[in-house]
Amino acid sequence: MKDFIYLLQNAYSGEKAAALAYYGHWLSAPIEKQEIQKIEQEEWDHRACLGRMLEKLGAKPRITREIMMTAIGCTIFVLCRIGGWLNVLNFGWFMSMYGAGKLEQGNIVEYEVAALKARELGRLEFIEDLIHMAEVEWDHELYFRTKALESKWAAKFSMWEIPPPRNSTRTKLGLQIL
Repeated sequence: MKDFIYLLQNAYSGEKAAALAYYGHWLSAPIEKQEIQKIEQEEWDHRACLGRMLEKLGAKPRITREIMMTAIGCTIFVLCRIGGWLNVLNFGWFMSMYGAGKLEQGNIVEYEVAALKARELGRLEFIEDLIHMAEVEWDHELYFRTKALESKWAAKFSMWEIPPPRNSTRTKLGLQIL
């Protein structure tokens, strides 16, 4: 159970970092503003859901992780703002899209691992929310991958591995595909 709580605490704090970063991101990407605002809100929604899970388990966020991830989120916020202001040859825009997509890919795996761990521990009440969060992160990864590939800079960077199909977590858990 300790490992499961640790995963949820990491995800909880990570969602704060992501939401803060996306706030800076959409301020610097006027064309994509609405889409990235929606993604920011989904990150806050995930954080709230994870907070409820931790509460049900009698756990709290880890303060050190909260501080570290807040600092990371604020740093990325600033970098996105600078990248928006100094967007030489569209490189700042590309790096924002590329970096966000690469991070989202890791989030898919994080929620998949948590869903599998919830099943292993018999915490079936958490599985659907964890799978849903993995699927939303999958949508985010696809959005940012697609955006990054629109740039001429994409040819100069190796793209991260394409995640498995969106419903792969449900399939692994033997659940009905919605």
